[in-house]
Amino acid sequence: MPMFRNVLLAMLCLVAAAHAGELAPRERARIDHLLAIVGSLQHAQFIRNGTAYDSATAVSHLRLKWRAAGTRVQTAEDFIRDCASQSSLTGQPYEIRFSDGRTVAAADFLRQQLREFDAQNPER
Repeated sequence: MPMFRNVLLAMLCLVAAAHAGELAPRERARIDHLLAIVGSLQHAQFIRNGTAYDSATAVSHLRLKWRAAGTRVQTAEDFIRDCASQSSLTGQPYEIRFSDGRTVAAADFLRQQLREFDAQNPER
């Protein structure tokens, strides 16, 4: 029975990986851009469930949630809504605290970054 579970788990992982590859190239680029922006905020703190994390930890967490979301995430908007807006455990919104002390909702910040990306990279 344990071997069957291991085989089943391996198959599920392969299916999840295959679904991740189905994301449209433009949407993957938009999500990758958002992750790069979060990673570039070296002096910001990312507040999740009342605890502050650095940008590298925030990116790692968002990538983990993205992988777990599987095919639910087909667009960058899905990514923001399902992975980067709030804790799936507590429902508390994620926040970003900048070095000047200003705090914003992560979802609002990411939506603004996405609008700017789209303005600079129109679809062809």
